[in-house]
Amino acid sequence: GIDDANAALSDSEAIVNPRYVIGHGEVEDGTVYGYLVEGSDRQSYRQAVHAVEFDVAVVAAEGKEAKGGIGVMVGSIGLGAQGKRDASTSSNSRIKFTIPMLFPAKK
Repeated sequence: GIDDANAALSDSEAIVNPRYVIGHGEVEDGTVYGYLVEGSDRQSYRQAVHAVEFDVAVVAAEGKEAKGGIGVMVGSIGLGAQGKRDASTSSNSRIKFTIPMLFPAKK
């Protein structure tokens, strides 16, 4: 996914999961992951690398439903009663992860 994102962003200065990031965030909300360095001595700071947080939830539900009832239909008016019974199970999965990203600089 990271390679695909970098390929899609190849026309911009944005980089997903850049190399040569040092330090850690100093911003109170925690969005700065570190700082990109450049040069052979790795002492020149370029710009902040931000932490993009993902929180993904997947819910799978499986069930059986039984319906029964009686009714009369006249034109668009329906009269009657019905009952419904459900027997279902569900599964919830959640994954939370952070990916560092260098956003394009303002021009």
